[in-house]
Amino acid sequence: MGVEVGDGAPDFELKDQHGTPVKLSDFRGEKKVVLVFYPLAFSGVCTGELYELRDELPTLGGDDVQVLAVSVDSMFALRAWADQEKYGFPLLSDFWPHGGTAQRYGVFDEGKGVAVRGTFIIDTEGVVRWKVVNAIPDARDIDEYRKALAGL
Repeated sequence: MGVEVGDGAPDFELKDQHGTPVKLSDFRGEKKVVLVFYPLAFSGVCTGELYELRDELPTLGGDDVQVLAVSVDSMFALRAWADQEKYGFPLLSDFWPHGGTAQRYGVFDEGKGVAVRGTFIIDTEGVVRWKVVNAIPDARDIDEYRKALAGL
């Protein structure tokens, strides 16, 4: 069971790398959200994907788009990673209950204890308009994000 295109995106509240609570519903009526689940901070493929998001964010829709990146890492690990890599968007900790938000979205790998690579593009009304789910070793294509956002 997971979230499908056309479903309302399940709301959540997670702490970012600074310990600040972030709620998905806070962006409703304001911004489209690119919700990116990834396995672990400091890993090769995850770093590459978040580099692309960091560097290409202005071409994804600028001020009308909010990237939220979610992993099971602690907020302390996320803070160190964000500071090191200069990520300017929230890195959200799905640490406890362990992977609870990833589970609700259907992108949690129970055997490995981490999220797979799931991305959900959510419109300003809170509806999932596009999604992609890749296996842990398979990076996502940021050009697909761009196309999906352009279609909203």
